[in-house]
This record gives sequence, C-alpha cells and structure tokens, in this order.
Amino acid sequence: MNKARSIKQNTLTDALPNFRNLGVTLRILLICNGLALLQAVLQANAWGDVPQRMMEIATLLAPVLLFSLLLLWLAQPWLARLPYPHGVLAVSALAVALTLATYRFGGELYHPPGVIDDAGFGMARYSLLALAVSAILLMYFRWRSQVLSLAQHDARLQVLRARIRPHFLFNTINAVLSVVRAQPKQAETALEDMSDLFRMAMGDEHDLVPLRQEMQLCRQYLALEQLRIGERLQADWKTGDVQDDVMIPPLLLQPLLENAVYHGIESLSQGGAIRIVLGRRGDELLIEVENPCAKRETALHSGSRMALQNIRERLALLFDVEASYRVERGDDFYRVEIVMPYIREESLGNR
Repeated sequence: MNKARSIKQNTLTDALPNFRNLGVTLRILLICNGLALLQAVLQANAWGDVPQRMMEIATLLAPVLLFSLLLLWLAQPWLARLPYPHGVLAVSALAVALTLATYRFGGELYHPPGVIDDAGFGMARYSLLALAVSAILLMYFRWRSQVLSLAQHDARLQVLRARIRPHFLFNTINAVLSVVRAQPKQAETALEDMSDLFRMAMGDEHDLVPLRQEMQLCRQYLALEQLRIGERLQADWKTGDVQDDVMIPPLLLQPLLENAVYHGIESLSQGGAIRIVLGRRGDELLIEVENPCAKRETALHSGSRMALQNIRERLALLFDVEASYRVERGDDFYRVEIVMPYIREESLGNR
C-alpha cells in the first residue's frame, strides 16, 4: 500500500445501503428510470419514438423495481448482517430472479402473439440487464459512502484540532505564568518562547508536519518547563537514523512530554529525565516516550487524559490500522509507544 496516499484514507466499512432509508429508495428510482430513459433513446429511431420505447421498457421495469424495493425493505435486517460480498450477491440474485419471473409470467406483455421469440435469449438478455443495473446502483452507493466517509474524516480531524490546541495553549500559559511570578528576570525569554509556541501551534492546518518542526516546538516547551522546575527536568533525545523531514501529526510529541512532566517529573523530589527515542523499522516510524514516576502516583489531570485520547483518535483517523498506540506502566516508569508509517516530506510532495 502507498503509505503517502493512505493519509487521506480511512478504511471504509463495506456495507450495503440502508434499503429502508427514503433517500436510498428515491435514488434507486431516479437512477433506474434514468437508465431506462437512456435505453429508450438508444433504441428509438426518432425523437417521436422515445415515449413508445419508454413505455415498453416500463412494463418490465416497473413491477421488477417495485417488488425489489419491497423485498429489500423486508430483508434489510438480514442484509445488514451479511458480509459485503455476500450482500452484493444476494441483492444481484434477487434482481435477476424478479426480472426472470416477471419476464416468464408476463404473458403477452413480453411475448406478443404472432411474434416468434427466442425465450432463452430473452431470459439471458434480461438477466444481464438486471445484473448491470444492480452493479451500477451498488457501485454508486459505495462511491457515495466513500465520499461521505472522507468528508467525515476531515470534519473529525478539524474537531480534534480544535480540542487539542486550546488545551495546549492553556497549559503553556500556566507554565509561563509560573515562570513570570517566580523569576521575573527571565520573563522576557519565557514570553518570547511562548509567542513562538503559539505561532507554531496555531499556524499549521496540515494533517502532517515535518519532525523538525515538532521537535523545535517540544524543545521550546521543555525550555519553559525547565525555567519553572529547574534542573529536576532533563530530556534525553535519541533520533537514531530517523530523518528530520519525516512527517508526523502536529502536536503529537508535545502532549506526551507534557504528560511526562505533570505526572512524572513534577511528582518526584529529585526529578528525572524524559527519554524520547525515535527509530525506523522498514516502512514504520517508532516513537517512544518514557519518564520516571512515583510508585503510587495516581492523580491525573483531565486535560492530559483528553490530550492522550486525542492522539489515539488522530492516529486512527489518519492511518487506521497502520498505526498503533500502546501504554506501559511500571512501578516507577510510564512509557508510551507509537508506531506509524514512515513518510518523508518529499513523498507527500510527489503524490
């Protein structure tokens, strides 16, 4: 699978349309009658011949369409439980069966007296026609569900961004206020760092940003926290062979570091070091953030819990099953491990 293209795709839940939905019913009626009109125009020899051809087609289409909609409405609960391929077969088989039954028992409507007709050829032709119409309808509804799914994906990401940014800015302001009150001589530096953080957090609307941008934001955030906490807070970065142009979701690392500070380092009198490890495994980017914590530290800020849940949801929306998020809690450490596709900035530009 092309990892770059998978960014804007979420694995779609294959499902048949809801045949009890009024909108679905109206769309089926419109599409089928539109196809019938197209067939009438193709068969006619002149414009004046189109109504006659349309009436001939409607004699078969109308009963098949109405009975199909009725049976699909009744079978909807059963169809909803079927795997998508089985559901497609069931709907197609129903359309063919009703078409053949109508053709077979339609009497003189389809077998005018005095006209010799090859019944076998007629049944084969109408079977193929029923399959073609069923395929067109099912492909249309699947295409429509894909379009709606992508739109919902984008809307969901916008909601997640709207939630995480105020949370990030709120906690950054608190950190800066603590610095301003405790060390007024360093207030100017802290405010400059905060301004840079605000600009970076608010200025990017992309789904992914280069790792170097996220690392710069994290280092500025840690610098603010170090002004507040002092030498008790240390950071150990290990980037290995990971390039700084690898793409990751914005505000992915910063909430993890914030969680490590508030629930780990700050609760320890001696402080400690946050270990940030970045690695590559084939086409995967590995991210690990580990911090020491008190053995009986149980109090959690709801804001950090929301931010970590936000990370899970964004990874699921952007990469689906190609990304994973795992948390491990030991007696004196807390570790978050993230696996996601390894995507270079240049690969996105060449999509």
